[in-house]
Amino acid sequence: MKAKHLVILDFATMTHRQELTHNCFYELAETVDCYALTEPNETIARIGDADAVICNKVLITAEIMDACPNLRYIGLLATGYNNVDIPAADARGITVCNAGSYSTAAVAQMVFSYILDHYSKVALYNTDVRLGSWMQSKTFSYFPYPTMELMGKTLAVIGYGHIGQTVAKIGEAFGMRILIATRTKPEHCPYPVVPLQTAFAEADVLTLHCPLNEGTKDLINRNHLQWMKSNAILINTARGGIVVEQDLADALNEDRIAGAYLDVLATEPMSPDTPLFKAKNCVITPHIAWAPLETRQRLLAIVKANLCAFLEDAPQNVVNHPQAQI
Repeated sequence: MKAKHLVILDFATMTHRQELTHNCFYELAETVDCYALTEPNETIARIGDADAVICNKVLITAEIMDACPNLRYIGLLATGYNNVDIPAADARGITVCNAGSYSTAAVAQMVFSYILDHYSKVALYNTDVRLGSWMQSKTFSYFPYPTMELMGKTLAVIGYGHIGQTVAKIGEAFGMRILIATRTKPEHCPYPVVPLQTAFAEADVLTLHCPLNEGTKDLINRNHLQWMKSNAILINTARGGIVVEQDLADALNEDRIAGAYLDVLATEPMSPDTPLFKAKNCVITPHIAWAPLETRQRLLAIVKANLCAFLEDAPQNVVNHPQAQI
């Protein structure tokens, strides 16, 4: 079975040099319309009479669903689905599917890129060498910037889903002490599960791997940052809304924590108004933890498989509870 009309709203979020294409979807739909990006005022017209939509960050609101009554399926090019009005989709019998776990290895890799940058200072030393500092050294080894071993340091992981579990395992391989803080105590967790305050207070590295919801919004705030050690670093590869950006900037600028590594911000692309832009000891990457080519290829395969399963009346990775339409 095929979809009658599939619309892909923002495929440019998946590819920068056209190394990926949407061609794999032609076998699943009678007609396919693919757009690089879609502005909010274009969404209704572009969806039109489509029965299936695939998107990454385009907002799909109740108003849009009402204006596009043929819509029966929304496939997400992402794990997060906060851009879709889930209750509205439920009420209208629209199935929403995400692509969970596709980026686990890539995000965990990025976390340790940050950790190793902080503890080994490879980029800083390379810059110094390029400026000629080693040439002027009186000794064979030039090390004005302190480096540290990971062994014995405490890695506190907030959230224990697939990514949190993988980060914990890698930390253990480095000889780090692992602490887990999560809302629901996991079964068969080999690491101590501790209260949030303990995780903050004992962490040398605090890394966030929780979803953005009412319970985690603004989790990194002035009060919680006061629990952290002055030599600790914060890593956020989860969602920007988990952090109160002004509070984190203040903590960095006042040397209350040693540093922050952020791949996500509250507003993306970055707003020039973010206080973190010029904060001390703050490394920001442009939401790239998920972006290795292999990771995006895996994501595309999952999104295609999700649509195929839906068309075969066996939907998978469903994030809502669509009600049967009367």
